[in-house]
Amino acid sequence: MLEAEVEFWPAVTCKRMFGFRFLYRRKAVFGALPYSRGLFTPSSILLKFNPMPAGLFQQAQKEPRLDTGTRMSGKGWLSFELFSNADVRDAIWWLNQAYEGAKKGAAK
Repeated sequence: MLEAEVEFWPAVTCKRMFGFRFLYRRKAVFGALPYSRGLFTPSSILLKFNPMPAGLFQQAQKEPRLDTGTRMSGKGWLSFELFSNADVRDAIWWLNQAYEGAKKGAAK
């Protein structure tokens, strides 16, 4: 469902790797959706920020479904856990934040 939403955003491509569908804005990766495996749980998605704006990071620290303390967070990756269908809307919002953040990386 999430891939069906983001694949129509401008300049987005999806590539399968390591059991995930990696989401790119031109050449900059901004997320990964589980395909045949999950990273931490089968219902978590990955978001890439490089770097995450300070205001957004403060908001992320208050979001219980977003793991800002994983060993991958030092590399700009965060995981977002979907517990129910009601979480899809917020997952799309966070994917959009990562997508917008990838605009700088995509322009290089």
